[in-house]
Amino acid sequence: MLFNISLPSKLGILMQKTRARRSRMSTATVKPTTVRIEEGLKEQATEFLDTVGLSLNSYLNLAVRQLVNQRKIPFEIVGRAEVPNEATRRAMVIAEAHELGILPDDSPSFNNADELISFLDED
Repeated sequence: MLFNISLPSKLGILMQKTRARRSRMSTATVKPTTVRIEEGLKEQATEFLDTVGLSLNSYLNLAVRQLVNQRKIPFEIVGRAEVPNEATRRAMVIAEAHELGILPDDSPSFNNADELISFLDED
């Protein structure tokens, strides 16, 4: 006599667990929360998030969930990049021109320390 016993496959078990997890997630209580964001900043964030297929609400939920899971802020906090002043920009342009060979390299070169010291003593 043959018995046909079907054992659940690993895939079947995984699918059942996934369905159960989704069911628990969908029944979680969602509490409306107000977040105040600068108007321009909100527009910029929404515009970018649209390009990656997320809503602002989804992103905020994702960020808060990662904060809780990782027990730390889930991204590096950096300040705005410093904008070089006029003197620094000018020095950057001159340095790049030297590197590209547009301006001749007028920096003195020395073969040894004695030549360097002699050059410094000239002034």
